[in-house]
Amino acid sequence: MSVRFALAAALLVASPVGAQTITVFAAASLADALTEAAARYEDETGTEATLAFAGSSALARQIQQGAPADLFISANTDWMDTLAAEGLIASETRIDLLGNSLVLIAPAPAEPITPDALDLPALLGNGRLAMALLDAVPAGIYGQAALESLGQWEAVQGQVAQGDNVRAALAFVATGAAPLGIVYGTDAAAEPRVSVVMTFPEGSYPAIRYPAAVTADAAQPEAVGAFLDWLASAPAQAIFARHGFSRPGA
Repeated sequence: MSVRFALAAALLVASPVGAQTITVFAAASLADALTEAAARYEDETGTEATLAFAGSSALARQIQQGAPADLFISANTDWMDTLAAEGLIASETRIDLLGNSLVLIAPAPAEPITPDALDLPALLGNGRLAMALLDAVPAGIYGQAALESLGQWEAVQGQVAQGDNVRAALAFVATGAAPLGIVYGTDAAAEPRVSVVMTFPEGSYPAIRYPAAVTADAAQPEAVGAFLDWLASAPAQAIFARHGFSRPGA
């Protein structure tokens, strides 16, 4: 299965006649776990999932513009709510699929600190704080909320380096382009070149939820629904848990 980060529309290719293929638009933070889960599902059922990963905002906007996605998995509820309000998802299929945590990272190795000891201006110096897009991408929105809650935002907002999605923010830190970044816990776990400096406390940002739903124009809604049901099942959830995701509400 070939997966690459790109505009979702660029991933739509012709399939052999009769092939059971569905197209999934999913938040960038799901790349590793969902790729593994989809490969297992294909092995077990023969149904292939073509996966397009990007920021939730970019994917939602492509669906608004008519991109033929069959399943959308967002990293927050707002973008799913937007599509629901426009009649672009089958609302009866919507579920909260996963949860996640929010962490502060630095190039590995790095010493951990506690939230009470957090002094971002001192830690950053003249460096930049890598984050996903603040006005659109869920990880950036969660990150800003957390920093505001901890009284750190005003002092560092002028030093933020914004990436198109959370994996771009992760790459800034992994390559040494930024000394610190804010990403999901699962992203940090997937990248050996970074260390978690701090886990943001629960309550400092809205609970992270990954809602998923079949789109209103899904070409094969029954096949897509079966895949979504499987993603919520114990075998798939075990894959997600191994990558650091939690069950919603856990």
